[in-house]
Amino acid sequence: MHKNTCFFALVLILISVFSLASQTHTSVLLDHPVYYVLEQAQMRGLCSPLPGAKPYSRALILEAINEILGNEAHTRFGGLTEQERGILENARKTFSPSKKGLDWGRGSYYFESPQEGIHFSGDLGLGAEFLFSSGIYPGDTVAWATDNWLNLSFKGDLGTRLSYGFTVFGGVMRSPRSELGLYNTYYPGYPSFEELPEPSSYYNQQIPAYSEALAFFPYTYKKRWDGFVWSFSKIDNSGQLPWPQDPSIGYSMLPELAGTLLNNHITYRFARLDREWGGMTNGSSITFNQSAQPFLAIETTVRPFNWLIFSSLSGVLEYYNAKGIKDSAESSQNLFSISMVEVNYKQYLHFDVGSTALWPKRFELGYLFPLADNFFYQNNIGDFDNMSLFFDLKGQYPGIGKLWFSFFLDEINPERAIFELDKSMYAFQLGTTIHLPIPVVSFSSITLSYTKIEPYCYTHTRVFVPWYGQIPMETSYTNNGRSLGSYLPPNSDEILLRFETMPTLHSAARLQYQMIRHGADYGSSAVDGSSLWSELDPSGRSEKPILRKYFLQDGAYQWMHIVKLGGEYSFTQFNAPITLFGEVGVVFSYFTNIEGPANSGSPSVYSVIDSTEYPHSTSIIATIGIKVFPK
Repeated sequence: MHKNTCFFALVLILISVFSLASQTHTSVLLDHPVYYVLEQAQMRGLCSPLPGAKPYSRALILEAINEILGNEAHTRFGGLTEQERGILENARKTFSPSKKGLDWGRGSYYFESPQEGIHFSGDLGLGAEFLFSSGIYPGDTVAWATDNWLNLSFKGDLGTRLSYGFTVFGGVMRSPRSELGLYNTYYPGYPSFEELPEPSSYYNQQIPAYSEALAFFPYTYKKRWDGFVWSFSKIDNSGQLPWPQDPSIGYSMLPELAGTLLNNHITYRFARLDREWGGMTNGSSITFNQSAQPFLAIETTVRPFNWLIFSSLSGVLEYYNAKGIKDSAESSQNLFSISMVEVNYKQYLHFDVGSTALWPKRFELGYLFPLADNFFYQNNIGDFDNMSLFFDLKGQYPGIGKLWFSFFLDEINPERAIFELDKSMYAFQLGTTIHLPIPVVSFSSITLSYTKIEPYCYTHTRVFVPWYGQIPMETSYTNNGRSLGSYLPPNSDEILLRFETMPTLHSAARLQYQMIRHGADYGSSAVDGSSLWSELDPSGRSEKPILRKYFLQDGAYQWMHIVKLGGEYSFTQFNAPITLFGEVGVVFSYFTNIEGPANSGSPSVYSVIDSTEYPHSTSIIATIGIKVFPK
């Protein structure tokens, strides 16, 4: 298991600046279509296995594209169509270094200059994204949202081994959501809190439960602002808001230093950006998902061989602004470390295993040391941190498809009744992706997966730690109010069926169905452990009473059937730096409930209900957007 240190990163940077030519090692955003192309190429045996730690650098993507185009004619599993080759050639052109001067196609100005024997280059770029989305609900209620961002970036290289990047965003947004009710963060069936350390008011809090963003499909909206937003009606220090319920403005900054060593066998990065680790298909990870909010971290990937890859990351998590910039951050002072080892047997078998640590801030060398395992190191220093283990197993036959199983274990509580007890917190996913060799379209596939998130998974009891006195620290598996793991909340499951294709060189399309079931986190039949803010008994999870989980049979559950069609089209073929994107679909939602009280500790028969508290709902949602100078 590997972990980065600041000292190690500084040494790498100092070594790197002595290189003399030009490469680009800054990252490519995870929503770029090239990740889908590379996933399809790996599944068809057209390139060597790529690391499970994303995002990839522009240099690594170029390396993979060159390998595909250089080897595909000799593969035993079938080569590329002319259309697919054209897509890859276009991608290679996109990620190749810019030409000097002004490039209207990219919206950038590129220059390079040798500085005392060190090659220096810079790329000053502009970009914009404008989005409008709306949802139509029963009673002709319309919720509309907008998300509009301008960005200015400055990226470049120092020699062949070090790259830098800095992007600043300014945005105008509105994304309404509704308050559903109050949620008890602490299960009320436990004994009183008189013996707990003061102040006990930190416990048994009732917090508002909010709906998902009303104008977007469930669990898809991701906030892009840093810290807080300002409503147009009050732009001052007292008007710092956690959510753009009304038209608001915000900002975001994404800095990055990245490079390579030892002929690209070691890559490193010090950056604040979106990441995904251990996803067996894009966006599927239950350990470290791209739906998580970005944070600043040092990360390293070591590839001594194609069959063996080590990755590690340590970074500083960000607070969720619910009570103001100081009050909210007071009890949210965490760092996050993750390490992963991957083993590949040619293109047939993949296995990775790793551990994570979410730990209140202090100078803790063990979590930073590259050769110390997170999970076992905690036994040497005391049980103050949120630990987890994970593994992914994937088998595939190139040209046909792949089958995978992922498992995430949030803390260890060995019990014979592991499948029944609430304190057994884990998540798993079983999925398959099949390559579809459709003659008229390129890079087509169909994915089917089932994901289950157990109650209290990704949550953690607030803990008192010696260096923070009488303030209980938040140590849930979250960053900035959002799960680091799956986009699904605790106590939920999902069946997903998705068809994806690239009909032409400049277009992509997808058709998707989801069935998501989630325990109600509000109301009279709320199910314990169904919210990221849930907490088990802080006096000890082994104490009585022991809560048991009975999925769908211990309270109210929301069932959502979601069908949506989406895609994008690029006008670069007409020398216009514009991409249109959008999606449209239907969400059919209803609740089931049991006859008796929720959380009774025994299974009960459930049935469909329709009440003011838990109503039926059918909504039509549509989103359209435009990117100018897409990067």
